[in-house]
Amino acid sequence: MSIGALLIRTAASIAIGTGHVMRCLALAQAWQDAGGRVAFAMTENTEAVSKRLTRESCDVLPILPSAGGSEDFRHTIALARAHNCEWVVLDGYEFRADYQRGLKAANLRVLFVDDWGHSEHYAADIVLNQNASATSMLYSNREPRSELLLGPRYAMLRREFSVWRDWKREIQPVCNRLLVLMGGSDEGNVTGTVIESLRLLALPELETTVVIGAFNPHFTELRDQVVQSGLNIKLLTDVSNVGELMAGADLAVSAAGSTCLELCFLGLPTLLIDVADNQAAVAKELHQRECAIHIGDAKVTAETISERIRQVVLAQELRQSLSYRSRQLVDGRGATRVVSILRGQEALHLRPAQLGDRRLLWDWANDPEVRASSFSPHPISWETHVAWFDEKLHSSQKSGCRTLIFIAQDKATSALGQIRFDSRPDGDWEVGISLDRNMRGRGLGSELIAAGLRKLLQETSTARVHAHVKPANVASAKSFERAAFRRAGVDQIRGIPAIHLIYQ
Repeated sequence: MSIGALLIRTAASIAIGTGHVMRCLALAQAWQDAGGRVAFAMTENTEAVSKRLTRESCDVLPILPSAGGSEDFRHTIALARAHNCEWVVLDGYEFRADYQRGLKAANLRVLFVDDWGHSEHYAADIVLNQNASATSMLYSNREPRSELLLGPRYAMLRREFSVWRDWKREIQPVCNRLLVLMGGSDEGNVTGTVIESLRLLALPELETTVVIGAFNPHFTELRDQVVQSGLNIKLLTDVSNVGELMAGADLAVSAAGSTCLELCFLGLPTLLIDVADNQAAVAKELHQRECAIHIGDAKVTAETISERIRQVVLAQELRQSLSYRSRQLVDGRGATRVVSILRGQEALHLRPAQLGDRRLLWDWANDPEVRASSFSPHPISWETHVAWFDEKLHSSQKSGCRTLIFIAQDKATSALGQIRFDSRPDGDWEVGISLDRNMRGRGLGSELIAAGLRKLLQETSTARVHAHVKPANVASAKSFERAAFRRAGVDQIRGIPAIHLIYQ
């Protein structure tokens, strides 16, 4: 199947930074890998960014009107039609609901890449928020047909990170190599505060690499500060091998922008500083998930940073835990998943269960491994199953008691498994899944859960979903965690301990 062009409408500047462009570049690369062409339409840009995009074989198209205005809107439509684009990608805070509706009215399909639910309403075909803090509550005001892609499962990493997918990090007893990454612009010069903290730390054996972006206005000041510190600090700007630098470090101090997803992918223990309003929720969520340590906002003092670095440098067990948990969060395949969804080529297709699925679901339910993982391990009789299934199939007609059952199929329409959502009295949902015995061990569990969540979010504007898994069922627990569920403790189900996981 041929693939057309992708138009990405975004911008980069000292005030905006480069995060929007860099994550869209990851999507552009995945689109190119599928055989398509990509053009970036930008109101604000710099020579460095233009050169980078050109090196990546992307067209760079200037838009002169102010971002988000009526002229911008008309110009974007004209560019999309002139380049025969299949999709328009919006990544920026100026593209409000009317802008999205206008593109849709022009018969263009729209992907909106978001950070924190800033728009009053969402009309795009798909809304993507790749952050760990993403929840459906942020997007309760959206069109009924707007699909949500939420969480690090869709984290879009650039092509340079793919070579590290199977790499294993070794956690050393003591940190010797520190990496500092404060974003593409760092207007507040938090980088300078971190360098001052290293002077206070006074660990001469610590080798530090400080990476600043092409937009950083403090280069001269930082260069002088590094020289005057007398420490082993290397100052780099506008690097193209950030993945290699992350792999070679033992610890990072970083802003909580898109870079923290790259750090998670490489399992690098990280101290996070939120340097912008849209980073606070991300930093706090990663801290709560024990994937990183949040040490404050842009006003954090050099003394605080110094003390937190000192605590972590010698804490090998803590760094091992941070590395493991962060690595489980991001698998590096997010951009490919997004492209597959844009093209309607997801690995799994879900359809609602039908009356003819009675026998199939009964066979799956009575599989010995499924029964062993269940909180009711006894075999289910055919009569009991028929009565249960017929009731569930028509439950949508009953107020306050609703069940959604979806059958997963591959491209060959073979049935692979099922996912079921049961409404709860508190308005939340309970989820359960099972895979055909021939499909297990292939990593399909998280794919099935993610696809099911997308279906659920088409049925309801917001969703809070609970899963309960036996502690011995490690594979199932990991599948839920990879699909953005978070552990919430241990419950008792029919007298049996159960790991409680929640998806917001």
